[in-house]
Amino acid sequence: MTSERESPCRKVAMAHSARMREAIGIDLGGTLIKAARVDLASGAILQSAVRPTRDGEQDADGLPMFVQGARECIEELEAESERTGLSVGMSAPGVASPHGDCIRWMPGRMHGIEGLNWEQVLGRRVVVLNDAHAALLGEVWMGAAQGCADVFMLTLGTGVGGAVMSGGRLLKGKLGRAGHLGHISIDWDGEPDVFGTPGSLEQAVAGQSLLRRSAGRYATTEELVAAVQAGDEEAAKVWRQSVRALAVGIASLVNVLDPERVIVGGGIASGASEALLRPLKEELRSCEWRLMDRSVPILPATAGSYAGVLGAVWALVRGI
Repeated sequence: MTSERESPCRKVAMAHSARMREAIGIDLGGTLIKAARVDLASGAILQSAVRPTRDGEQDADGLPMFVQGARECIEELEAESERTGLSVGMSAPGVASPHGDCIRWMPGRMHGIEGLNWEQVLGRRVVVLNDAHAALLGEVWMGAAQGCADVFMLTLGTGVGGAVMSGGRLLKGKLGRAGHLGHISIDWDGEPDVFGTPGSLEQAVAGQSLLRRSAGRYATTEELVAAVQAGDEEAAKVWRQSVRALAVGIASLVNVLDPERVIVGGGIASGASEALLRPLKEELRSCEWRLMDRSVPILPATAGSYAGVLGAVWALVRGI
């Protein structure tokens, strides 16, 4: 996925990675910090470590406690390795800076992460990127998007996240916000979402809106799908509306991005599995522009719960 027009920064990163054999990936989540020491040749996870995130807590120096958690993970991973000072790929929620040195914007949670320079607090080379971006890169390296240069991913959970690879490059945009696919509008007259987008895909699909969409009957997608499988007609109607909205959103994004594949991940996708994919593909038959009679494959994410860790290491190595 290289080209003759590679940036100087990318070339430097590739030269540096050529001297590396292992690196550490860290996925900073709202509840847990997941970390792993990764073999760069094979993508194999050699060792993993987990710590609680402890969002909202600070240490004696005023740093967020998740910094200490990351440090502890690194110490544990390097204690079993022959190498120290390993470089780190950091996956975190929010909009990452164009240079990958910090998360620039993350209001409401992960208190203290905005502007935090991870190279300074960890004392080593660190590349920081958005968690959905990292999840897609993990799929490109070791999952369902292997070999793809043009692919996008939707992560379905409490919200709807996303990421895009176009021409072999992660699409970041001017400010780093590219890939917020859950905030495309599929209903111009719908209720605004958290960013002010009317009738967004997130509002129509995500877990956070399910109580409203089901008139208070279902609090989680698991409950809704279980009711559908038990033959509940009202539940089936709510689920079909959700799947239809997702299909319309995907069809619209396919028209814009022309991908080789679409990857669907996140808690809703893994929990619903075929209950989601089968009707989703049926709905797409009626709304997808099938150029030259070709449909775009819709595949479940396969890189697993450490996709963000792997994607963060991929970004570190490839200079994406």
